[in-house]
This record gives sequence, C-alpha cells and structure tokens, in this order.
Amino acid sequence: MNLNGSSTTQQNTQGQHHPHEDLSIHVHAVDDMQVFELTGSLDIATSPTVRAALTSASERNSHRLIVDLTRVDFLDSTGLGALIGGQRRAKEFGGEVRLVAKEGQILRLLRITGLLKVFAVYPTLDDAVNDGQRVGDL
Repeated sequence: MNLNGSSTTQQNTQGQHHPHEDLSIHVHAVDDMQVFELTGSLDIATSPTVRAALTSASERNSHRLIVDLTRVDFLDSTGLGALIGGQRRAKEFGGEVRLVAKEGQILRLLRITGLLKVFAVYPTLDDAVNDGQRVGDL
C-alpha cells in the first residue's frame, strides 16, 4: 500500500509496507505478534501514519504489537504521542505495545521522558518477541 502517491516502496510477500515521505513502515507477523519496523523520521508529518497503522492492527484483533525503532533517526513529541496512543488502544483490549530501541538518541529520549516505565523496551527484536532482556532504566 502506498500512501504518498510515489512508487518507491513495494509490497512483498513477507508483509506490508506503508511509506510516507520520510518514514516507511514494514508490517509482518512474528508468532502471534504484529511487528512494525519503522525506518526514517517519526515526527509531526509521519506520526498520523504510525497512529493509523497501530489503530488498524487493534481493529483487526492484533493487540500484541512490537514497534521496532532501531532504524528511526528522529523522534519528536508527536511521534511519542502516536506510540502512547497505540499502547493505550492495545491495553483497552488486554494487549500491549513493546518497543525495540538500541543505545543512542531514541533510547535517551525514552529514558528522559519516563517512557521506559510505560513501555516494555528491548534492545533487539528477538528479545521483544520472546520477552527477554529489557532495557534497564539507568
């Protein structure tokens, strides 16, 4: 599915791509969880796309979600709001949103804002899928 009218990102058999100018979202299933791999900037221009994708998953009865932020190079307050909205929606249905974030700017932002207490944050996708080692609130 292409939301911005260009044809730079193609859908493949692994899952769906939802591109939006400076952000692409690759959605696929791992076990019983929906994984959203984000690449680019999660900001005021792209956060509505992420919010819609997470909400759409909840409407399709996917309430266990993983958002992989390891390829996000910029995240602002509207992006954080989209993630929090997705978490709130999933929790309404007994689910959760797990985040994957590597050391760096995005993880520092999650620490500073206190969101490590709101989300389960993992250093790798495998850890998030298996509820393994979480990023500590250092």
